[in-house]
Amino acid sequence: MRRVSVDIGGTFTDCFVVWDGKHIEAKALTTHHNLALGFNEALSKAYHVLGLELEEILSQVDSVRYATTLGTNALIEHKGPKIGMLVTAGFEATVPLSRARGYGEGLDNLGQQDLPNAQRPEPLVLAHMIRGVRERLDFQGEQVMPLDEEDVRTQIRELVDRGAEIIVVALVNSVVNPVNEQRIEEILLEEYPSHLLGAIPIILSHQVAGRKGEYVRATSAVIDGYLHSTMYHALSALEQNLRAHKYEKPMLVIHNSGGMAQLNSTDALQTIHSGPVSGIAASEHLAMQCDLGNVVATDMGGTSYDIGIVVEGGIKHYDFNPVIDRWLVSVPMVHLVTLGAGGGSIASYDRMYNTVKCGPESAGSDPGPACYDRGGMNPTVTDADLLLGYLDPANYAGGSIPLNPRRAKAAIEDALCDDLDCEVIEAALLIREKVDANMANGLFTELRARGYDPKEFTMLAYGGNGPLHCCGIAQNLSIDKILAPPLSSVFSAVGAGNMHQLHIHEQSLYMVLYDSNTRHLFDDYARFNSIVAELKELGTQDLQRQGVPREDVCHSLELDMRYGNQLVQTTAVIPQHEVHGVSDVMAIITQFSNDYGKRFGEGSQAPEAGIRINTIRVAAFVRHETVKFENIKPVPAEARTAAPAPASRRKCWFVGHESAFDTPVWSRDAIEPGMQIAGPAIIASEVTTFLVDPGWTFVAAKQGASWFLRG
Repeated sequence: MRRVSVDIGGTFTDCFVVWDGKHIEAKALTTHHNLALGFNEALSKAYHVLGLELEEILSQVDSVRYATTLGTNALIEHKGPKIGMLVTAGFEATVPLSRARGYGEGLDNLGQQDLPNAQRPEPLVLAHMIRGVRERLDFQGEQVMPLDEEDVRTQIRELVDRGAEIIVVALVNSVVNPVNEQRIEEILLEEYPSHLLGAIPIILSHQVAGRKGEYVRATSAVIDGYLHSTMYHALSALEQNLRAHKYEKPMLVIHNSGGMAQLNSTDALQTIHSGPVSGIAASEHLAMQCDLGNVVATDMGGTSYDIGIVVEGGIKHYDFNPVIDRWLVSVPMVHLVTLGAGGGSIASYDRMYNTVKCGPESAGSDPGPACYDRGGMNPTVTDADLLLGYLDPANYAGGSIPLNPRRAKAAIEDALCDDLDCEVIEAALLIREKVDANMANGLFTELRARGYDPKEFTMLAYGGNGPLHCCGIAQNLSIDKILAPPLSSVFSAVGAGNMHQLHIHEQSLYMVLYDSNTRHLFDDYARFNSIVAELKELGTQDLQRQGVPREDVCHSLELDMRYGNQLVQTTAVIPQHEVHGVSDVMAIITQFSNDYGKRFGEGSQAPEAGIRINTIRVAAFVRHETVKFENIKPVPAEARTAAPAPASRRKCWFVGHESAFDTPVWSRDAIEPGMQIAGPAIIASEVTTFLVDPGWTFVAAKQGASWFLRG
């Protein structure tokens, strides 16, 4: 297997290369003005290890896969085209009103508790750019009012005259019958043919989101349209860069659904959070192969701290109505929580509590932390880690980024020491304590909100800063075992390399499996089977367009179900994809009952209220060869061996201890599987630093995996 996978983050671009059994990890600073430059620099470090040229690698790999936060950044920075929107007449206020929830979506808990003072997000489509067209379909897709085509042409021309650069169409009930949205697309192409200079892209909401819910479907289409040009030009530039270096295969883009597809089969909305989702996919793969049980995946990079949950046997959580930035959307996305806590998080003085505040603002990669010596003036978590002795100024990022302790000290003194009336080291310890507490609190909230006990989980710590902060975070949660997985500094890129090509199609409906009033079981088997077959065919065609043989396509069927009129839906994975009789219907009901009982407690099921299906979802996918993980569980205590003599020692300060420790430092390359080191200790590699706090023990495992065990 020869493969290149890349995770383009806010601060670093991570690169993972698989070459005939060799696994190479490399990092470079992200070049936001041209992502290809950071990619080329990261890949250059890998091909130097192999003794090859860039063209030799790219001409021989089976695929290049990208995960990126570009779309997330574009939303945050509010850089996008002027959108024109066509909706069913009478529904022009649907998006601006945002179901009255627009004040609170995307805010933290404190902000949601103070909605009267909350600020609405800046609209992505202005109210005067939303136009109603005369048409109407009922909830079954039957025509109530035919489409007035002359009215459509008039509204399109007016939007174009007002400067619309892209048209989004979101008509009522179009997921049930898309005929009017499709006809509007034809009219637009008649008015502004695609071969004309300045032709306008068009986004149809039923193609972006397949479930009912007019507001969330409309916002999904708006965000997809808003990011369309940014993602198209940036990812096209990346693909052209590959072509220029003799890569001739299609570029693959990671989706937030947990799969990937070629660039020409990717919606902009699907790329949001694709980097962190890749890390969760790698965690799922690792947990299943190595039988780790419950794991909580934590990725601490330079800009953010991402949390995902994978329980028993690789089951991960999905959000079907996630909030992206400040917008509620309708797209299946692997569930994750993102906190503004990373190595580049800026520390400032909190006047209300007379302490330190960390994040969510980040110094990013340009100018970066003050110690990078690239013009950054604000103190960051990395500056604190440097002054506390954890980082080697001459060997950070393999020596490619020399650090300047004097700059770090000056930044912390200027911003914090006078207000806090303390010394630099005290301020650095406060930064360290605060950022670890923030991450621990976010992790605890996420686990407890889903009914889990943190003590029952193994914490996976990856990303450039994950192994550096994991002990402090776990100590706040009473978690006593941490795993820094193989290739931990580029673990999300590893996940991108292990992804399968996948497309998800779904349809909203009202299908009663059991009517409690009439005590009647569902018997319209042909309807159910035809919907499933149609969704399977859509996914199969998606993959066939990408060159996948039809016989290689696999399918997974999921049903969103509920009891009666409950608001809560539970997703059941159904192994049998067709129903032909009462026994098949009862098998679906039994599967739903079992899943409901596991989630809410056995005995909470309520079939007497009726049982219905709200969404049918089919995932079409093709399996690819993946990186194999070995048995990385720690060896028993009696079988562990002592580490060799440390390479050096340096003075380090730790939270909760008044004086510094004379801390031994090892190179990660010198630590063999089975060796253990008692904290405090530092184990350094070219791509990350493993910090073992006092009271913890470091145990090396196979494939470069590392365990932190408390006690």
